[in-house]
Amino acid sequence: MEYMTTASTGAPRWLTDEEQCVWRAYLHATTLLEDHLDRQLQGDAGMPHIYYGLLVQLSQAPRHQKRMTELAKDAKITRSRLSHAVARLEKNGWVRREDCPSDKRGQNAVLTDEGHEMLRRSAPGHVKAVRQAMFDRLTPEQVRSLGEIMQVLATGLQPDCADADLPWLR
Repeated sequence: MEYMTTASTGAPRWLTDEEQCVWRAYLHATTLLEDHLDRQLQGDAGMPHIYYGLLVQLSQAPRHQKRMTELAKDAKITRSRLSHAVARLEKNGWVRREDCPSDKRGQNAVLTDEGHEMLRRSAPGHVKAVRQAMFDRLTPEQVRSLGEIMQVLATGLQPDCADADLPWLR
């Protein structure tokens, strides 16, 4: 399978007009969707979408806690950005940090009762925004197709080596 260049000439394998159109539509739609979700969560909960995602991850983790390095990896953000986000969530009383009992250098982020309550209050509005922005616009067949497409993309992009230059390892 050729990805970057044609084998015979080494020239870039440029996008076709149709591919260019699809690529631009994808970029436009994902930018608009992220902005829509950020605005909804800022208005309803006073936090950006990325912070909401961190709270959701903690709510689904055993004992509502996760090691900071794992949280950064799962959120696909740098440890520095995660540290800043967790500091803001701590300031709001939604998360606290605890030393990791198995590794004194590590820390766990822990969802507080206040954080759990914030999720409980903000989840209905967030789900409504997601549904209105995405799923209510698609047929059931389109939803299935989109799910399959996203799974193919995610599988193909998932790094398989530990020494890759990945943001959450920085």
